[in-house]
Amino acid sequence: MRYLSTRGLPDDPRPGFSEILLEGLAPDGGLYLPETYPQVDAAVLATWRSILADEGYAGLAAAVLSLFIDDIDAADLRRLCAEAYSDEIFSSPLIAPVDELDGGLWLAHLSGGPTAAFKDMAMQLLGRLFEFELARRGRELTILGATSGDTGSAAEYAMRGRRGIRVFMLTPAGRMTPFQQAQMFSLDDPSIVNIAVDGVFDDCQDLVKALFCDLDFRRRYQLGAVNSINWARLAAQVVYYISSWLRATTADDQEVSFAVPTGNFGDIMAGHVARMMGVPIRTLVLATNENNVLDEFFRTGIYRVRGAAETLATSSPSMDISKASNFERFIFDLLGRDAERIRDLFGDQLAQRGSFSLAGTGEFESIRARFGFVSGSSRHADRLATIAQVLDRDQVLIDPHTADAVTVARRHLEPGIPMIVLETALPVKFTDTIAEATGRVPECPARFEGLEELPRHVVDLPDDAGALRALIVGRS
Repeated sequence: MRYLSTRGLPDDPRPGFSEILLEGLAPDGGLYLPETYPQVDAAVLATWRSILADEGYAGLAAAVLSLFIDDIDAADLRRLCAEAYSDEIFSSPLIAPVDELDGGLWLAHLSGGPTAAFKDMAMQLLGRLFEFELARRGRELTILGATSGDTGSAAEYAMRGRRGIRVFMLTPAGRMTPFQQAQMFSLDDPSIVNIAVDGVFDDCQDLVKALFCDLDFRRRYQLGAVNSINWARLAAQVVYYISSWLRATTADDQEVSFAVPTGNFGDIMAGHVARMMGVPIRTLVLATNENNVLDEFFRTGIYRVRGAAETLATSSPSMDISKASNFERFIFDLLGRDAERIRDLFGDQLAQRGSFSLAGTGEFESIRARFGFVSGSSRHADRLATIAQVLDRDQVLIDPHTADAVTVARRHLEPGIPMIVLETALPVKFTDTIAEATGRVPECPARFEGLEELPRHVVDLPDDAGALRALIVGRS
């Protein structure tokens, strides 16, 4: 399996998985994708059903990921998956169980990992892949990432203690919940540097991309990525789409739909990949909060990024994003993998106008038929009502982001088609909103008791790439 950049030229090198694992962003500023998506048929899906039943989630992960990773020995890949997806790390031996809710909805529980968020599903494997590949090459890696809430803690818990890895993680100052801040800032580890940036998540993400595009600095300090700009993150996330489909169906040709809360387009991009592979996914329901840049595009064909002043602080804060970094991957597929057009849209047009439009084009008009996408947005009142309704009807307490997905999913239900909602995090991370919706504070798992009272370790930084460079140099 070889990989190409969304902005690459025809004669560019096509690296393998292990090379792009450590690179993250392509040298030209584009994002990596497989040259072609591997294709699966009913026979492969039936085999995967047997593997999930006999070997569990770890066995399925090894089988699926082997289609994307052919430069790591199969036995090593199986071992790494077994270590990442064990019931010593996740709260359920199923790793990602799926339950049926009222009214045709299903809920994929993805928050059983160490940091109680779906990001653990990919990050626990990514940490092991990094350590394995660095040991093979005798290298070290400086992880540079940005988080709007859960990526940071999932990355830090997955990377800490791993040989040859340091982490610099940017957060938008004051934009995460107290629990999310405490999960990250309470870590007292010299290999982990938490950075609170004076700005919103998009500013943090722009700083990360600025340093990755500085190729000299990137190579000198051996920068690597854990955000979903790293293809390995998305590949690992494809697995839970397949496991969820298997657990919600009995026939190998039965269609399902997925509802996905998303701000950066990474989680739902993994669903797009699974669908392109041939997994029977009928519809991908994209759910946003009040920061509805992506919903606006799928309704109108216009992609207009917002600045910090227009990016609202909401009660589903992990989706308070107005510049979706993974969106470029989907548009690349939508436009027939035309890298020249991608360079124009995501380079010149966004830089000069802050927007681009595909409205009225054949590509945009075919989005639903060719790629199965629909969208919708949810507001604070919607998520409060949905949290209360799901608790009342199903005795299940969901977090605000998952509530956004349930809200939008209900608008797109089809008879006979299971609608699987992907969970974002445990409700304990969002106590104020849960209390407002239900009148009670969510139960805190024993492993998190006292977390918010621990000392904080965080560096304040202006929204300035030079200041970030200086910090990395000073801590290296």
